[in-house]
Amino acid sequence: MSSAASGAPGAGGDDPLATGELTVLGAVTTASNATFVCTVDDADGTPVRCVYKPVRGERPLWDFPDGTLAGREYASYLVSEALGWGVIPRTLLRDGPFGAGMVQRWIDSVDRAGGGDPDLVDLCSPSHTPPGCFEIFEAIDSAGEPISLVHADDPRLHRMAVLDVLINNADRKGGHVLEGLDGTVYGVDHGICLHTEDKLRTVLWGWAGTRVPAPLVVDVADLVSSLDGELGEQLAEHITRDEVTALGVRAVDLVEDPTMPLPYGSRRIPWPPF
Repeated sequence: MSSAASGAPGAGGDDPLATGELTVLGAVTTASNATFVCTVDDADGTPVRCVYKPVRGERPLWDFPDGTLAGREYASYLVSEALGWGVIPRTLLRDGPFGAGMVQRWIDSVDRAGGGDPDLVDLCSPSHTPPGCFEIFEAIDSAGEPISLVHADDPRLHRMAVLDVLINNADRKGGHVLEGLDGTVYGVDHGICLHTEDKLRTVLWGWAGTRVPAPLVVDVADLVSSLDGELGEQLAEHITRDEVTALGVRAVDLVEDPTMPLPYGSRRIPWPPF
């Protein structure tokens, strides 16, 4: 199956992701919502891999309006780009084989399996926490053995954690953190973000209660200013005005008190965590 771009928000120019025909390679069967791996051909005819999530394949949620997840993915991308952080891969909204949806550039990631080095977010024995990692929690695995969830003390992850606070990410799993072959750390799956109510659920709690690095605070302050202009108008096409306002409030709060929040409540880590 294939489909050409429809000129939806985010489409345009010579970007093959926006203008090329989407050819479906297969479905991601473990995803909560309909998710397809596709290719589009670039100007040289070279296939470029991407992920396509049609709106019609979104499962209803009790706390998020139906049919809004693709728009929230795109809105989260706009915030990442406005900050200049590039945390979220190129993302846009366009037509596809199963109707309008979110299309995102595929990230080829580093494979550490067998190399002895832990992933940026990983599981290990509590007695063998890798150096330079934060232990987030301990649990018991399926074999009854103790196991720890850890993540690296890495500035690329720290920036992602700050972004999650801003966009109120309700589902930052370990599997949503990708270390690209280009050295960038990317975050994916932002469909349940930008709610007005506090829903932050993440595995990246290692910096809880610590100060946000000053350069990131400067970027957040710039974001506050841009929300009053074109960015705010763009976001309002995909999330509610109240949600745009709530994003601004979170950004202002972080500028005025640049401290990472502490986890509280009964569920501050998404489950499963990967």
